[in-house]
Amino acid sequence: MSLPALVSIYADESCLGNGKDGDNPGGAGALVEFRQSSGTIVRRDFWLSAPATTNNRMALQSVSETLRALGAKSASFRIVFTTDSRYVVDGMTQWVFGWARNGWKRKTGAIENLALWHEAIRAANDHDVAWQWVKGHNGHAQNEYVNHLATRAAADQSASNGLIESDFDAWIAAARTKRARHSDPSPFPDESSFRASAALPLVEGRRP
Repeated sequence: MSLPALVSIYADESCLGNGKDGDNPGGAGALVEFRQSSGTIVRRDFWLSAPATTNNRMALQSVSETLRALGAKSASFRIVFTTDSRYVVDGMTQWVFGWARNGWKRKTGAIENLALWHEAIRAANDHDVAWQWVKGHNGHAQNEYVNHLATRAAADQSASNGLIESDFDAWIAAARTKRARHSDPSPFPDESSFRASAALPLVEGRRP
């Protein structure tokens, strides 16, 4: 039996005025990479926005909405999900297990954004996901690109409405023309070294 196809996702979030009083517009962006049998990398973009939100809410939506878009035809994938959000990576690899054991509660009070955590977990449970952190705003090409998608979405309150052909190549060419200090794009993950993170806990009776 063949393994599910391997996919690489880079995601980032933005909230203009995060933490300030009033409604703060936000956005999230994702770059989805597939490798064809020829070795060619195919890229797709995804972004969404919200008129009043926070960085953490948009980070969770970058997970749930991107994975839903990827699995729109009920396909299941092995996924390396890379983000500069410790909130997402630490949550998905550590916090959610303790919360689940405690009945989705914590000693210090209610879990912030619990409904969004559940949405992200449900979306992730349709796939085998390895959660990976990368330092943000550090010249990492794919991370800088999804930051661009997220901040643009927050500013113009737009959405891609699904996965669309990526502008990554044109964007990085323009960035290099402006002498931006971006690294070369990170290579596609190695099939043989893929290891999914621990299966996430049950949410509303669905199996991981």
